[in-house]
Amino acid sequence: MVQKIYNTLTRLKEPLETIHPDVVLMYVCGPTVYDKAHVGHAMSTLVYDILRRYLEYQGYEVQHVMNYTDVDDKVIIRANELGVDPLDLAEEYIKEYASHIKALNVLPATVYPRATQEIPKIISMVEGLIDGDYAYPVDGDVFYRVARKDDYGKLSGRKLDEMQAGARIDVNELKENPLDFVLWKSSKPGEPSWDSPWGQGRPGWHIECSAMNLHHLGEQIDIHGGGTDLIFPHHENEIAQTESLTRKPFARYWVHNGMLQFSGDKMSKSLGNIVSIEDFLDQHDPDTLRMMVLNASYRSPLTFNEEVIAQAESNLERLRSALRPASREASSTSDESREALKAQVNKTRQGFIEAMDDDFNTAGALGLLFELVRGINQARDANLDQSSLDQAQNLLRELAEDVFGLRLERAETEGVQAAPFIDLLVELRRQLREQKQWELSDQLRDQLAELGVLLEDSKDSTTWRWK
Repeated sequence: MVQKIYNTLTRLKEPLETIHPDVVLMYVCGPTVYDKAHVGHAMSTLVYDILRRYLEYQGYEVQHVMNYTDVDDKVIIRANELGVDPLDLAEEYIKEYASHIKALNVLPATVYPRATQEIPKIISMVEGLIDGDYAYPVDGDVFYRVARKDDYGKLSGRKLDEMQAGARIDVNELKENPLDFVLWKSSKPGEPSWDSPWGQGRPGWHIECSAMNLHHLGEQIDIHGGGTDLIFPHHENEIAQTESLTRKPFARYWVHNGMLQFSGDKMSKSLGNIVSIEDFLDQHDPDTLRMMVLNASYRSPLTFNEEVIAQAESNLERLRSALRPASREASSTSDESREALKAQVNKTRQGFIEAMDDDFNTAGALGLLFELVRGINQARDANLDQSSLDQAQNLLRELAEDVFGLRLERAETEGVQAAPFIDLLVELRRQLREQKQWELSDQLRDQLAELGVLLEDSKDSTTWRWK
């Protein structure tokens, strides 16, 4: 099956055809680092990590660029409120975000460019747009002429004449058109600024990403990603200024993840319903958030509440439980049970790929993993030995860990040094049960549970696992 990907530009699922054979050039808009990052930022980063992992699983080399917007109105305003240097503030939050995505098991991007490190490239790009009559300088500012781009609005589906008819009178009277957007801003006292042909100033938000794209991936890329909130004006403006300069189609596929919703509302600082990544990680397994993303369509809004979190935690434990070894006394040689598990392995592998090839349908692929878990558990209950479980458990690790980025073994190995002592207590409980000392047996089970160890009794034996 051919990999298909939904393209916001065409509103269609299209076969993935890359510019260079077996290589995917992918740029993803990262956070504006002016405050603590929230779980919505993490969700978006996880979406593109999962897309990347699957593409690499299918044999592509993914050149993945994720930027940091480290100079921006929001950064400057926040720094002024705190009485600190804007660039120092941005650096602090970049380091914090880097530690968060590491905790979330996100693969490192190929490069993490920052706007402040791209100033010469940005200035060069603005000069090129002025030379092509797509931009104009006025009193230290430089604006892009929206009316010069005939297909402006093609990503968002907005018509230029309708936007112009509905536009309010812009407070900046220097603009030729209220819809024109800034490429370079003249500096104000106390703001970060750089020398330019138009005087001291700093770049506008949209031009930063275009310049970083051109610098690190070239004039054309395969996938440009970001949240649906960036479709207009940010990505629309990126298309306009980049294609005006290069005269080439910018990105082949525009991919947008849905927003995180908190009690039905988009998570945002203005609504005061922000949950920071730091707070979430203090209370939950990092893989819980990844599981929430996997269990939904990346293009749809993702609801964030206690019920969804609990379901994700339950699903995560369900996958981890399937890696428990066979009973030490397992001796069944049932061909029927063994063949049933082999059939499930084949069905899971094929179905998983079919689901992921269909616009990265992680929810469908996850459902196949749960079917595999059921098959493994049934085989264990049928008393099949470990060699009969190995193929299925190895496939579960391959798909859940390598492709989805989950860490199934982590909870099982944290207390590896305690394992011999737990085995001893389990044996002691077995003896207590043989002696019908039920009260002491139950007390031992409950105390182990308080320590995070779950006992599971079968007809012939007792096994244990971490919660």
